[in-house]
Amino acid sequence: MDILRELYNMTAFGAIVAQPGVLLMLLVGFVLLYLGIAKKYEPLLLVPIAFGVILANLPGGGMGVVPAEMVELEDGRYLNLFEIGSQYGIMNYLYYALIKTGFLPPIIFMGVGALTDFGPMLRNLRLAFFGAAAQIGIFSVLFGALAMGFTLQEAGALGIIGGADGPTAIYTTILLAPHLLGPIAIAAYSYMALVPVIVPLVANALMTKKEFKINMKQQDKLYPSGYQIKNIKLVKILFPIVLGVIVALFVPSSVPLLGMLLFGNLIKELGTLTSRLADAATGPIMNTATIFLGLAVGGTMTHDVFLDTRTIGIIVGGFLAFAISIGGGILAVKFYNLFNKKKINPLIGATGLSAVPMASRVANELALKHDSSNHVLQYCMASNISGVIGSAVAAGVLISMLS
Repeated sequence: MDILRELYNMTAFGAIVAQPGVLLMLLVGFVLLYLGIAKKYEPLLLVPIAFGVILANLPGGGMGVVPAEMVELEDGRYLNLFEIGSQYGIMNYLYYALIKTGFLPPIIFMGVGALTDFGPMLRNLRLAFFGAAAQIGIFSVLFGALAMGFTLQEAGALGIIGGADGPTAIYTTILLAPHLLGPIAIAAYSYMALVPVIVPLVANALMTKKEFKINMKQQDKLYPSGYQIKNIKLVKILFPIVLGVIVALFVPSSVPLLGMLLFGNLIKELGTLTSRLADAATGPIMNTATIFLGLAVGGTMTHDVFLDTRTIGIIVGGFLAFAISIGGGILAVKFYNLFNKKKINPLIGATGLSAVPMASRVANELALKHDSSNHVLQYCMASNISGVIGSAVAAGVLISMLS
């Protein structure tokens, strides 16, 4: 009997009986795996996050991330990384070295910048303003979250989901409300994956059939642009440098994200001069950062943290932030059209999110559904790309005001 008792204690069954909540979290992990693998919803991040959730909630595995107060010393400093790793395991080492320090999100942004072409936005600068209008969801939900009982810092972290950018949401949450990192990361990436569902839902509610049929190419022929960029290559090289300096002067706290995004874009636009750097940024560096980011974020989602009433508020608030951002961009275009002869398809405002290029593809499909000749993809990309910049700036504003 002693031997049988020891064998039973060696297994995880006793811990599962004592803490049945781990079964629900394991189910959450399996559902996320299903969405990432079978439904192909953001698989590059949902699969690592889902597996991290499963590892963190396997009793006795020691793969769950412990709260900061467990590794904090009396003078406010933390244990060094070697002590954290030896006492609490590899997942805590990864979290406190790479996530808690805010290291990985800017690294991923560098790769995103190296994959981004600012050309569509530079050719249609007036459309870039709708990327700013779409950030209204961030600040609307911030006040709503305060009314629901969240603290100011928690509300800011919740609102940033409306920017539709996973790394931005994670970076902002790390600095403002790290204890909510797991639920906010899951909400952010889940709603990003559901862009093909949410964008049509909001657009159909706010737009008329006539607005869906606004043909941007016909509008360009009727009202041609008064300016043309003669040397687009030079402008694309100068743009990340100039914008980086200007934003750094006005919103310094956005530099870690936006600065790395613009640096990644610069090494892309320099072509053969820095092609090896661009390849590294978009290849091994970005892929490695994505793996560790997903696993470590999933590791924060232990049953005692995730199974909380505030998690429901985060899921609901995140959806509202997302939907309001889409609606804000659409309404901004509708308002613009009231005072201008040259009309803009409101779908362009709906793509003011940071979900590039998924939001633009979805908007283009909606336009083609109503008029098979109405290709709006390049116009949507202008607003979509500016949304990436806008969400990073909005995150910087929240961090400056709330941290």
